[in-house]
Order: sequence, then structure tokens, then C-alpha cells
Amino acid sequence: MEERKYRVLLCEDDTNLGMVLKNYLELNDYEVVLERDGRLGLAAFQREKFDICLLDVMMPNMDGFKLGEEIRDLDPDMPLFFLSAKTMKEDIIQGYKLGADDYITKPFDSEVLLLKIRAILKRNEEENRISENIQFDLGSYHFNPRLRELIHAGKTETLSPKENDLLKMLAENKNDLLPREKALKKIWGSDTYFNGRSMDVYIAKLRKYLKEDDTIEIVNIHGNGFRLVAP
Repeated sequence: MEERKYRVLLCEDDTNLGMVLKNYLELNDYEVVLERDGRLGLAAFQREKFDICLLDVMMPNMDGFKLGEEIRDLDPDMPLFFLSAKTMKEDIIQGYKLGADDYITKPFDSEVLLLKIRAILKRNEEENRISENIQFDLGSYHFNPRLRELIHAGKTETLSPKENDLLKMLAENKNDLLPREKALKKIWGSDTYFNGRSMDVYIAKLRKYLKEDDTIEIVNIHGNGFRLVAP
């Protein structure tokens, strides 16, 4: 079976550098979408799925820092590299404060960039593999997210993909707050009013599934999100 290629969003307004980087990454088996300003980069991110984003800091229409903020809002876990000729300490600090995985100053060695990309993608892949195999004991329930199974008293309920993703996020934050906005952006893609109402329906379904154990409760933290209370 052919191995899946990682997809890269590259935003770079320098035409020559952009094409050189795109060609180099493609030669190393990456799929690359190249955009030349931040607004087009954001549209591409909203339209397609990517594994990593490489963002030039100084771009027209929307700079790399603003684009990084927008991407982080849409997907808090997306690997993010800033590429910049700005070498001032304040700029580098700003990049990392925005959640960058790396801040690479120009000029840079393409081979070193490639190694850094491989390292971050490998790390994320390993973390995702561990996350996929985690199972949860919630009171008298056993929850297997990989199989989408919620088991209680010998009875197995197969959850829908959204039910499964939502319960997994609640279980990962057990006895702590799961911010409403975070769940909406990760599972539904945006925190619109209608998506919020949809999530409320799924919360009601999960409460119904978990009603057999009165030590478990999904609490609505008004204006903030939800809390799965479980022993």
C-alpha cells in the first residue's frame, strides 16, 4: 500500500524562495500548497487538510503572526513554523508566544528545515498513536475510543464519530473544564451558534448513555464549557 504523503501549507511572498522550498519539499515526498499572502493562506487552511504549516512572517494582506493566530484558533494542535528575516529577540519571542513549534530565521539551510519538519511530524504521529490507544474507566463504564465502544454491565453501545470524539475530549479532561470553544473548533471545525446547538444535542445523548451510574455527571459550566465528573 502506498504511504500517505504529509501535506504542507507554505505561505511565502518571496516568489523565488517559495518555489525553491516547494520544489525541495516535493522532491522529499511532501505535498505542498504554496500561497503568497496570509489571507490566501487562511483560505487554503480552511479549505483543505494539512499536517504542518510553514509561515513567512512578513506577508501582504495578513502577516504570518496574524495567520498563525487564526490557524491556532481553528486547530490548536497544528504544527506551526515561522520563517522570518526578522531576527530581533522581540519578534522571536512573539512567535513562540503564539505557539510556534519553531522560529527559523532567514537565510536558513533547507536540509536543516527538512530535518526539523520530520522531527515534529514524527513526534506528533507518536503522540497520536498513543492517544488513539488510550482507554478510560469512567465509574462503572469502560470507554474504548478507538473502537467507539462504551461498555456497561456487559452491554456495549457503539458511539457515532462525533459522540466518540466529544466523550474522548471530556474523558481526557475528566474532573476538569473542557472549554466549549475548544471542543467546537476541534470536532465541528468552528464555534458558530448552530454548531454550538448541535454540540448541546450530543451532550444530551452522552448524558443519556451515562445515566446508569449516578457517580458520573456531565456538568454545564455556564459560559465556559463542560466538566465530566467521574470517580
